[in-house]
Amino acid sequence: MPEFAALWPERFSNKTNGVAPRRWILKANPGLAGLLTRTVGDRWITDLSHAAEIEKFASDPAFQQEFRAIKRRNKVRLAQTVLHSTGISLDPDSLFDVQVKRIHEYKRQLLNVMRVIHEYLSILEHPEEQRVPRTYIFAGKSAPGYWAAKQIIKLIHNVAAVVNADPIARERMKVVFVPDYRVSLAETIIPAADLSQQISTAGMEASGTGNMKLAMNGALTLGTLDGANIEIMDAVGKPNIYTFGLSPDEVRWYREQGTAASSTASSPTASAPTSTASSAGSSTNSSTAATATSSWPTCPRTSKPAAAPKPITPTRQSGHQKRY
Repeated sequence: MPEFAALWPERFSNKTNGVAPRRWILKANPGLAGLLTRTVGDRWITDLSHAAEIEKFASDPAFQQEFRAIKRRNKVRLAQTVLHSTGISLDPDSLFDVQVKRIHEYKRQLLNVMRVIHEYLSILEHPEEQRVPRTYIFAGKSAPGYWAAKQIIKLIHNVAAVVNADPIARERMKVVFVPDYRVSLAETIIPAADLSQQISTAGMEASGTGNMKLAMNGALTLGTLDGANIEIMDAVGKPNIYTFGLSPDEVRWYREQGTAASSTASSPTASAPTSTASSAGSSTNSSTAATATSSWPTCPRTSKPAAAPKPITPTRQSGHQKRY
């Protein structure tokens, strides 16, 4: 495709995906729509740029109180929907941490659920720590033949079953996979979200639209520098978005150089000296390894040679890890 674009640039005209504020605010979130209209007028309905005029009211206590009240009503509505469809009771005063999208490895629901497991184990290790109660909400569908995606869905359900039944953790966190994700369900979940998880591997997401819907409904975005997350960051400002991870260029660099680094690390000259080697031999081997390491490609972020893969050593499991 880049080659064709170089030959006939006039035939290519990229357009970023968009979403309609009429559906995703006016219809899905009438409380927020009313607040916007009363505050800045109704021009935002056809030109969303006018919604930026609410910035001057951001520090107004009355505006803040009404915004929070609208968000809580939306969370109560979602909690009722989830209770009806899953039997799981959610606390509307907890932080709603939301990841709703097609289930795919590059969208990294697996990374998110591993974080949930980490938080659960941390609560069991340190039950005395004060934490903001959090509700982890997943939803989405996989392709019928996508085995890995179905396993991720099964894992989320299994983690939810353990966490929600644990008397120590369940007052501080809940996990739910809301079934049958669809537009009408999204219109209930998105207005209730406090935190929007947009953590696709950088360079894999063409644009994304769920991130836009969640952002325009007042959810803070936590995401990689990928797709429309970059444009959301430009619109809201860096202090108002949480970014992490590699950039697309850094991901591309690791993919291109990873094979070379792995083969160098596994070569005899780059291996660590054995305990039976003489001091002179150890020095020679160490020098050779250092030379091999210094010849590896340099990471664009750190300007340092790529690190050799570390061997995985087994660790002793604690009681709750065995039980889990």
